[in-house]
Amino acid sequence: MDYGHLIEEKVKQAIEKGEFDHLPGKGRPLPKDKFAHLPPELRNSYRILKNAHMLPEEMILKKEIIELEELLEQIKDPQLSSHYKKEWKEKKLRFDMMMEKRKVHQSSAFKRYQKKINHRFGF
Repeated sequence: MDYGHLIEEKVKQAIEKGEFDHLPGKGRPLPKDKFAHLPPELRNSYRILKNAHMLPEEMILKKEIIELEELLEQIKDPQLSSHYKKEWKEKKLRFDMMMEKRKVHQSSAFKRYQKKINHRFGF
């Protein structure tokens, strides 16, 4: 069932009643979409996760990997370092497998941002 016509009618009625006349930001451009860099089929899912204050699984894993890398830079004890290196390798492998499964490396958005990231880090 198509609700487009019904929605359009409700919006027209609201405009006629002046319900949109005093909205904050009226007459100014809309803010830029924070998820414009994502493929269109993922944008709404990421918005829902963000509004629920949740991160996607791959972002949680990436965050953990970065935290482990920072921790490894500070550790002096070889035995403790070995333990965290093993944990880092496991998480990195899981992350790489997840990205491969999702075919992220094939998306045009990934390729575009990967080039920018590589350029920024001098690769």
